[in-house]
Amino acid sequence: MSGNGFDPRPPGGGAGSLLAFCERAMALANRAILVPCMLALVAAAGILTYSVLARYFFKISTDWQDEASVFLLVGATFLSGAYVQSVRGHIGIEAVASLLPPAVNRWRMILVDAASCAFCTFFAWKSWTLLHEAWVDGQTSSSSWGPPLWIPYSMMAVGMSLVGIQLLLHFLARVAVREGRS
Repeated sequence: MSGNGFDPRPPGGGAGSLLAFCERAMALANRAILVPCMLALVAAAGILTYSVLARYFFKISTDWQDEASVFLLVGATFLSGAYVQSVRGHIGIEAVASLLPPAVNRWRMILVDAASCAFCTFFAWKSWTLLHEAWVDGQTSSSSWGPPLWIPYSMMAVGMSLVGIQLLLHFLARVAVREGRS
């Protein structure tokens, strides 16, 4: 609940509605993705710690660790984005919201959800095109390790698609509440 008394997470449609079903399915997917994302963060921290210790104490070259850590962090960041959006856990500026009347604030949030959904949909589409190009062309990174670039691009594409879907669900729920269908 935000400070102005307006809950930023709108309720979905009725218990049997398609919107409610989609919201439940998305919540389930978000929860399933959280644990692998947490493990990826721990793994990235472990890899970077190993790298520092191996280079300092044993003078071992670890040219793979930076890319492995980046791949893990990219995956964790993009794949967990929909969960963060579902709980409105992103950083928001409440100064404008607290100055607006509730009705105007509801319209503002509908417009912000629509614009954010459009941006994330475009970003997801571009990510899918990058994934396709990396897969078809067999693109790899330019490092000596040379992992395939379809790996981070796939995580970006799936993650941004999920964020776009989550934003679309927020938008549809707000519109449904606005039209009194909940």
